[in-house]
Amino acid sequence: MVLLITGRCLTGCFYCPLSMRKKGKDVVFANELLVKDESDILEEAGLIEAEGTGITGGDPLWELERTVEIIRLLKNAFGDSHHIHLYTSIIDADSYLRLEEAGLDEMRVHPPLALWDRMETSELGSFRRSIDMDIGLEVPVIPGEEGRLTSLMRYADGIGLDFVNLNELEFSETNCDALLERGFEVKDDISSAVEGSEGLGIKMLHLDLDIPRHYCSSSFKDRVQLRKRIMRRAENVALPLDVITDDGTLYKGVIESQDLEGVINLLVEEYDVPDDLLRIDPEKGRVEVAPWVLEEIAQELKLPAFLVEEYPTADRLEVEREPLNDPARPKPR
Repeated sequence: MVLLITGRCLTGCFYCPLSMRKKGKDVVFANELLVKDESDILEEAGLIEAEGTGITGGDPLWELERTVEIIRLLKNAFGDSHHIHLYTSIIDADSYLRLEEAGLDEMRVHPPLALWDRMETSELGSFRRSIDMDIGLEVPVIPGEEGRLTSLMRYADGIGLDFVNLNELEFSETNCDALLERGFEVKDDISSAVEGSEGLGIKMLHLDLDIPRHYCSSSFKDRVQLRKRIMRRAENVALPLDVITDDGTLYKGVIESQDLEGVINLLVEEYDVPDDLLRIDPEKGRVEVAPWVLEEIAQELKLPAFLVEEYPTADRLEVEREPLNDPARPKPR
């Protein structure tokens, strides 16, 4: 589970990909679910059968008490085997110790770019060995920053950190302008990844260092990590009227009307649609029907009917919509 503790952060990285819905706002999200209370966090973890949680932001250390409380919540609910890691740009011994005492398993430090080649001015090396949990660095691979990235990795190796994670740099809605202003380009027409990031990342894996290094591509994150999470959620939230696609999205029929109860009565009385193959969706103001049923009757209806593919996530993002009829067009005699 990806758990955003807050969207607040004062580091101001130009490449920050956080969405407008979260960036700079003091909100909590469990995956795509806006959290209103602690039960939402536990429910979302259950729906995706989470074996662990990545706590992120913004910067979770700006809300240290909230973060400590939620780590304890997760450990109490799911046990010590529920692995929790946390991302932060803040280097502070007292905060790290409090998080470790609460049950945090792993700290992933994201130092600001300006600090990459002068990490010796930070306190990380002085207190690293006083903390038992795993501590490593996780940063994006920024083309043109080979020198500072190399210095950062040599520093991590020298003070005995546990790992360095390198992520392919990506364009997002919030960092796009800043990346373009610096001359970055997408690497191909089907990717949001930055050209040159992967090549530099692979080169960093071959540095003569002892520290374990890992590289995560944009495609791996989206096609493997995200897909697996979505598939597990789909299996737990899908209704009998839904079809789960190979990508983990939900495929369903949709009828739009101002009289949803009337549509339900029509489908039951005129077309004998079973109760478990239709429902009113109050959130989106529509009637959902099993797609194989709606395909059979759509041409007879005088209402807009569609086949819809959407994510099984809390925000239910629509991927594709195919009209099955045109109620405004006169029917042939």
